[in-house]
Amino acid sequence: MSVVRLTHFTDPHLYGGESQRLRGVATLPALTAALGQARSHDWPPDAVLVTGDLVQDDPAGYPHFRRLFGALGVPVLCVPGNHDEPQAMQRELAGEPFVLSGFVDMGRWRIVLLDSCIPGSASGAISEQTLASLETALASAGRRHCMVCLHHHPVPMDSRWLDSVGLTNAAEFLNTIDRHQNVRAIVWGHVHQTHDSLRKGVRLLATPSTCAQFLPRAQDFTVDQRPPGYRTLELRADGSLLTEVVWVEQHRGGSSRSASSVA
Repeated sequence: MSVVRLTHFTDPHLYGGESQRLRGVATLPALTAALGQARSHDWPPDAVLVTGDLVQDDPAGYPHFRRLFGALGVPVLCVPGNHDEPQAMQRELAGEPFVLSGFVDMGRWRIVLLDSCIPGSASGAISEQTLASLETALASAGRRHCMVCLHHHPVPMDSRWLDSVGLTNAAEFLNTIDRHQNVRAIVWGHVHQTHDSLRKGVRLLATPSTCAQFLPRAQDFTVDQRPPGYRTLELRADGSLLTEVVWVEQHRGGSSRSASSVA
């Protein structure tokens, strides 16, 4: 496989109730609209990636997630977020097509899934055990390029309130990344907005939520008016990647796409 195609969804914040809302957005219909948009225009990927907050502190949301994502016909790679319930998530999403930890090799790429959650906290951290697992995954990748996926942001978002709930041991995590020349990208959720930058040649990518967004660079908590979104990724055999954010205009029957880029 010369190109690995992924579709990245994040932070659906599902409830058991089908019409329950978070920050004014009915989360299940919003996720359904995002999936519908992706399946109409960006399908099929080789896998789907979901970077946490599958539910909003409500384990009854997992059956909705299982129903929607289990029917896609592709692997679904998931990491937990701070609003997830780990035991319920493991129970409800056990078995194919769901992958909840470790790493997956696809073509010339290794996709590493990390748990960055601290029980009872909105902030995150990578445990010593998980850092050791990351080290092993990167060191054993051979000639494969690596993409590391987690929930919490490992770099500042220039937002005082949001950066107070980021990855608390980001320096330790990034030191591990820096020891390996095969890491091409780090992808996360949690921030409900888009981010795209480079650090020491590694692409840093955050993706909008499939429900409500946070206003970029706001110093205090502020909801943005942008619609639900998702990201497409094309991971190429030479280690470069092409990515695009798609905004789902639910109520206007269309979508808008950000400029794509390669690195």
